[in-house]
This record gives sequence, C-alpha cells and structure tokens, in this order.
Amino acid sequence: MSSRKVKVLRVAAEEWRALLRNRVAMIASLTLVALTVTSAVLGLQQRNATEAARARYQATSDEAFDAQPDRHPHRMVHYGQFVFRPLSALAFFDPGVDGFTGTTVFLEGHRQNSANFSEARQSSLLLRFGQLTPAFVLQTLAPLLIVFLAFGAVAREREQGTLRLLLAQGLRPSELAAGKLLAHVGVVALVAAPALVVLAVATLADWVPPLPSALMLSGYLVYLFIWAAAALLVSLLVRRAQDALILLVALWMGGVILVPRLLPELALARIPTPTRIETDVAVHHELKQIGDSHNPDDPYFASFKAKTLARYGVDKVEELPVQWAGLVGMEGERLTSELFDRHARAAFDREAEQNRLVRQFGSLSPLIALRQLSMSLASTDTESHQDFLEQVERHRYRFVQALNLLQVEKIPNQNAGEDPRIAAEHWKTLPGFTYQAPDMLHLAGERIRSNLVVLFCWLAALLAGCGWAARRLGEVAR
Repeated sequence: MSSRKVKVLRVAAEEWRALLRNRVAMIASLTLVALTVTSAVLGLQQRNATEAARARYQATSDEAFDAQPDRHPHRMVHYGQFVFRPLSALAFFDPGVDGFTGTTVFLEGHRQNSANFSEARQSSLLLRFGQLTPAFVLQTLAPLLIVFLAFGAVAREREQGTLRLLLAQGLRPSELAAGKLLAHVGVVALVAAPALVVLAVATLADWVPPLPSALMLSGYLVYLFIWAAAALLVSLLVRRAQDALILLVALWMGGVILVPRLLPELALARIPTPTRIETDVAVHHELKQIGDSHNPDDPYFASFKAKTLARYGVDKVEELPVQWAGLVGMEGERLTSELFDRHARAAFDREAEQNRLVRQFGSLSPLIALRQLSMSLASTDTESHQDFLEQVERHRYRFVQALNLLQVEKIPNQNAGEDPRIAAEHWKTLPGFTYQAPDMLHLAGERIRSNLVVLFCWLAALLAGCGWAARRLGEVAR
C-alpha cells in the first residue's frame, strides 16, 4: 500500500476515534439508526396491514354488488361500485403522495369521481409535516446528523492549532481532506446500513422488486455522500467550527425544509389548477352544449335517433328490436366520458407542467431530485396515481356500458311493465377491476435517469470544490 493511502487511512481512523469518543455523536448516530430500523419495520407492517384491509374492502364491495337482487340495469348504473387502489411494494419505504391523493374511487354512470379518503385528510398536522418512514429519516434527519458530525472536521483542527502541525509533518492538504471525507463516508455507510439491510431482506423475500430497490439505495447513498462532501467543503473554507456549524445548519434549513416546500407553492402559483367545483361547473356547462337525451327536440339526439332508425330499417323507436332508452344511455355515456377524459387530461397536463417546473429548480436542492427519484422508484409519485385513475376510468366506462348493454338487450322495448328488471345473475358476469401496475422503468425511466444525473452532478461539483478548498488550505497554512 502506498504511503499516500496509509496517510489517508490514518487520518480517517483518527477522525473515527474522535467521533467514538464523542458521546453525543454516538448517541445521535445510534438514535438515527434505531429510527431508520423502527420506521422500516413499522412501515412494512403498516403497508401490509393497509394492503390487506383494502383487499378486504374491495372483496366486500364486490360481494355487495354481486348480491344485489333482480333490478333494472340503469339502477345498477347508479348503485355503482367502489374501487380501492393497491399499495406498491416499496410504499413502506417512501409513501410519496399516496397519503394526500386518496385511495378510493366510487364508480357510477354519468360521473367521473375523484379519489377520496386520503390519510392526510383524516390525520393530524404531524402526518402532514412528515411521516416516520425510512425516506423521511434519510431525507431529513440523516443530513442533519452528518452536519453535526462533520462540521468541525477541518475547522476544529485549525482552531486547535493542529492543522499547521499536521501539514508541517508532511501531510498534504489533499490527504487530510481525503481522510476526513473517508471517515464521514463511513458515517454515511453506518446511517444507510439499516435501509440496506431492510431492502436486501425484502428483496430476498421477494416482497419488493430488486432493480428499484438497488436504484433507490444508490440514490440515497449519493444524497448522503453529497451532505458529507458539503460539510467537509464548508469545514475546509471556514476558519471557526462554530461558523461552519451555523452555515451548514442554514444550508440544511434552506435545502431540506424551505426550498422543497416553497417550490411546489411557486409551481401552483405559476401554473394554477382549477378547483373541483370550478371543474364541475365547466363540465356541467359543456354537458348542456352536447345535448339533452330527455329533450325530444334536441338537435344531437334527434340526429342520433334518425341514424338509429335508419340502421335498423324501422320508422319509429317502438319498432326497434332493442331497447331505445338503453341505446340513448350508451350514447350519452360515450359523450360524457369523452368530456370527462378531456378535462382529466387537461388537469394531468397541468400537474405535469408543475412537476417539470419543480424539477427545473432541482439544482437549488439535491433533496428535490432525490424525492422525485424515490417516489418514482416506489411508484408513489403523481404519475403513478394518474395511471391508476386512468385505468379506473377505463374500467368505469366498460362497467357502465356493460350495464347499458344489458338494458339494450334484456329489457323489452315495449310492454316492459312499470318496473322492468333482469335476473341478478347478470351482475356476476360484469368485469371486475384489477389494477395492472405499469413497468416502473417504462413509466418513469426518463425521470429516474435525469434525477440520478442531478444527484451525481451535485456530488461531482462538491468533490471538485473539496479538492479546490484543500489546495487553498495548503496555501493559507503557509
């Protein structure tokens, strides 16, 4: 082993001995490790319990629908059906937006309902600040620990007068910086070890997919390395350890607390989205313009009636071999669904613009890139939620049109009686909903790559800064 490597290792070992002698540092480190383990175990248990509960509720809803007695199909259209969003495998690690977007959608005819019953709406403000999850611990608390452990790495040597002695003994500034950085990389490894173990166990047990787990762990390691390099850079540049601590805590407050919370508000102000009430009013107004199936003089449905009679070769709706009201219902559902899809797509596009704006400012804080990366890999980002809503809407349309088709084919067009019904056995033939989770790399591959690039650029820039500061340290020491 070269003498240069030996010197670097000696500096790292001495830094570790200093950290081990610091009882406060040890208590803080062990506390964070315990928090990471606890949050991972509790998160996994909660995820499994929530997933089991949603599966149970879904089965209960499906059984209640199938158990309905003989009814008119249109009544079943309005009876509707509940759909529950399943949790992704890595939701225990990073729940992302799942706690705020809702978990349940009620499917019915003539309406496209939004997801309801989010955890945040039913919880305290503590949940809104941050759930105790591995993602929260590693994103928010771990950088603060690294700051408190590394702020005096070089500045304290300067204050105590040992820096000149070390350099006078032949230790190069670059070797000193490399040794200090190596020591705090070890701290990062200690902090990330519980997450590594949990993800490894979950992967080996086939609870989570291996590639997203590996990419997620890589992203968090790079993020924590960024904070270790930032702490070393500040300690190299600042003369007093106290000043280094104040500056690093200010950077943590800005980069971890303020910027990630202000940017979404800025995006919302720059690209506003209409409220649910405003959207409902706009949809209602456009529905009036489409046509009224209950108005015999409505131009659109008068034309639809003429085309239908011509297609079946009859002169009056009473002569149709199928039920006229059911045909009108199917056409009305087609028109309203197209309108709903258009408004939903416009809302999704605005959300995508907001997310792009936030990502453009990712250079202000590496946490923004990490959060985007983590949520994408865990399938708990807004794009994954939108994919769920799109699949639900496609199912809702098929579900409602299947009931309308039963009305067309099973209800007589004439002399059906005052309360025509069909047999209850038909409800069991309707398609059920099963969410098909998309390939994560296909859905979010570009975002994953771009966020990883941002993180590596941050790390490269800070390492380059440490190299420059180390050379400057040697000049100042002379």
